[in-house]
Amino acid sequence: MKEVTAAGGVLFREGDKDTGPEILLMYRRGVWDLPKGKLESGERIPECARREVSEEVGSSIPEITEQLCDTFHEYEENGEHIGKTTHWYAMKLDDPGQQLKPETKEGIEKLEWVPADQARQRVGYDNLVTVIRDFRKWHESENKL
Repeated sequence: MKEVTAAGGVLFREGDKDTGPEILLMYRRGVWDLPKGKLESGERIPECARREVSEEVGSSIPEITEQLCDTFHEYEENGEHIGKTTHWYAMKLDDPGQQLKPETKEGIEKLEWVPADQARQRVGYDNLVTVIRDFRKWHESENKL
């Protein structure tokens, strides 16, 4: 099995007190997803996460606010069995109102800010439910301080 390392982010902004934080979801290949991508040679994992999120959503480089969790899944690609570990971070933009643009060359059709609870129901991969759940736990603990 070929091992792949990737990193991504839960890009969020504060919503109103009724809906809580909003997460940026991207629509790609018929599924709502979170931005992520493969580690490049010589790159550190947090740098990869920040770069990939920025590229996929057309934003400035986001700031990491917390390391959330790691996920692992296996898949087939071109007849090769791949095991992919993705490292996830909570992230914010310096200017949450900036205009974002989906990276169409990566198949990303649209971006949407969604309340975190709705995002958990909308994402198309089970491991992302875990990522969003961990984000919510962290966010709630941060806002109780």
